[in-house]
Amino acid sequence: MSSSAFHEPRRSALAAAVAVLLMAGAAAGCASRPSASPAPPPPATSTEPVRSAPPGAPATSRAAPATTKASPATTKPVAAKLGWIPVDQAAWKTQVAKFKATRADPPGNAGNLAEFRADCQYSHRKADDPIVFPGLPGASHMHSFVGNKAVDAGTTADDLMKFTATTCEPTVDHSAYWVPTLYEAATRKRVETTGFRVYYRSIRDNSRGIMPIPNGLRMIAGDAKKKVPTPRGAQGQFYCAFYGPGNLDGDARSDNGNWPICGKPAHLHFTLQFPDCWDGKNLDSPNHKDHVAFGTNEGCPAAHPVRIPALTFEITYGVTGSKAGYYLSSDPDGKSASSMHGDAFLMWDAGAMNQRVRNCIAQRRTCDNDGYDPFSF
Repeated sequence: MSSSAFHEPRRSALAAAVAVLLMAGAAAGCASRPSASPAPPPPATSTEPVRSAPPGAPATSRAAPATTKASPATTKPVAAKLGWIPVDQAAWKTQVAKFKATRADPPGNAGNLAEFRADCQYSHRKADDPIVFPGLPGASHMHSFVGNKAVDAGTTADDLMKFTATTCEPTVDHSAYWVPTLYEAATRKRVETTGFRVYYRSIRDNSRGIMPIPNGLRMIAGDAKKKVPTPRGAQGQFYCAFYGPGNLDGDARSDNGNWPICGKPAHLHFTLQFPDCWDGKNLDSPNHKDHVAFGTNEGCPAAHPVRIPALTFEITYGVTGSKAGYYLSSDPDGKSASSMHGDAFLMWDAGAMNQRVRNCIAQRRTCDNDGYDPFSF
């Protein structure tokens, strides 16, 4: 845990018995796989920062249905659940059967980038993490949430279907997505996202064997414990992006060299890539990564045989950079960008997920928030 001087006020101290669980969760949670992991990184062409970056203006979002229920009571007792969480095989088989029976809609003139997406706005901020520290409010560093508005430390998969108000478009996406909160180093003021696009895409040159994502799947990309410098050209750094040519590494750097200073109209941006293969058995694993893996154009590894759409977070912050730079709630002391990470707790209307995977990924067509390019017909 980082010094509280760099965080917002947290809730009362947790009991000593809880602290043991926190240490176990921290060890398993946002830590990355060993550096010798055989999983290859996705191809460079799978994330095109300038093309895919949302503009600096906030992403548009339809309002949540008026009938959506209020947030669940935070006093609801929740049993902490960590480790391997098996999928409901009966529910998964039902979803697979319905997916196989789903017929593709005509693609019209939609492009050939195999993807669909959700555009989300900032929702709320809490020192909670229902994946790493379930049922333990205030146990995490500060996170900025987008998507499902009801998410807190006690959120379960069932809650995501009960309390469906969202800041994402389409509203059939009930998922929750979150990242560590960004702060200005000079003022310690929060900097929230002004654009948060979640791509569901193929990062391969084919879609053989593609399946929908099972509801309740939890994943983490990145490493909250990685605290190394991020100078110009380093991997895992924020960069400058907008629609058009520009200097991704920035026109200058912060005093500590870890943060780019962008030339207008570019803004700070970050891309997080998630794997595209699932083990078909578990919705989560002890380190929140071992149940998923990266595949290749030839297919998925034997231990993770189910090919699923790969999530890509494309995140925009409405700032251009500064000499003092920034810091993440996951590394307020080092003030580098290397601890940037993202969590996804996935829950969709199952029919909408099936149709989008059929229309967009299986057909290898570019889809918007409604499932197809609006100008294709």
